[in-house]
Amino acid sequence: MAVLTLGHPVFTPDKRELLPAGAVLGGEALERLARSGPEDPSPSIPLMEYGTVRRDLLQFIREGFYSVIFHDPEETADLFRHIGKLRLPLPVLDALGFFQRHDPYTYRHSLTVFALSALLGRDLLGDGLDVFLGSTGGPTHDFGKISVPLPVLRKTTPLLRSERAVLEHHAAAGSALLTYYLRDPKTVAARIALEHHERRDGSGYPLGIRLSDLLVEIMVACDVYDALISTRPYRRISYDNRTALEEVTALGEQGRIDRKVVGALVARNRKGKLRGRDCPVSFEKRGKPPEGNMYGKIVEDIPPGTR
Repeated sequence: MAVLTLGHPVFTPDKRELLPAGAVLGGEALERLARSGPEDPSPSIPLMEYGTVRRDLLQFIREGFYSVIFHDPEETADLFRHIGKLRLPLPVLDALGFFQRHDPYTYRHSLTVFALSALLGRDLLGDGLDVFLGSTGGPTHDFGKISVPLPVLRKTTPLLRSERAVLEHHAAAGSALLTYYLRDPKTVAARIALEHHERRDGSGYPLGIRLSDLLVEIMVACDVYDALISTRPYRRISYDNRTALEEVTALGEQGRIDRKVVGALVARNRKGKLRGRDCPVSFEKRGKPPEGNMYGKIVEDIPPGTR
């Protein structure tokens, strides 16, 4: 991993500062962070037995466009059997509980992205679904948002540039937290948390690296797609499914996401059609983004005393 200097502190779910701003992530620093993890780790608990996760996830995938993607009840039941084997440390699950109470957008997003990535993982990776689910760490790609103040997460107007920097900090924060709680500096879950906003052409953040890992790119595509088809604080109206898929296919066309992953996602939106890498993808664009979308809109901070 490249060396990364934190621009903001990293906080645990119980609001303890784990790392200060200016701390360095990489190499020996990550090894030390992993060794400093809880000596008496919290018990690992099955994800699907935590709170109302099972009930909520079932409800989420029966709604809207997900009802097409998860239309096969037998396949969905088998997928849930595999998901049911996943166990996570209690502090990681408590972050989910926090989002459920205070930021339902992040809670829903974490669960649906996880379920969708599992489905695409099955299509693209073949056997070994349990290994895939375990290595990706479940619904933890946005774990780092526990370090982002709620007013920023829930803001409905354009972010200040400084607020955008705090929001983008969640990628590094999530990687640090998962390294700490899983006590493993090389865990795939921590890498996915860190890299899920990176792109194949190096245009992402926080490192600006070129993605080449299929596991991460599956999460990237699912993350983008779910954000588009869901209502968000900054956008009360979601993208329609066609436009959302066009946005994702554009990322494939631009070389920012692997086209195999794009094809698998498009195929899952076509009942009874070809699966995964065999599905042709059209790059014709006819959709229109919803009005009132504040995503990506930044306003400059006003220095104190200049009003």
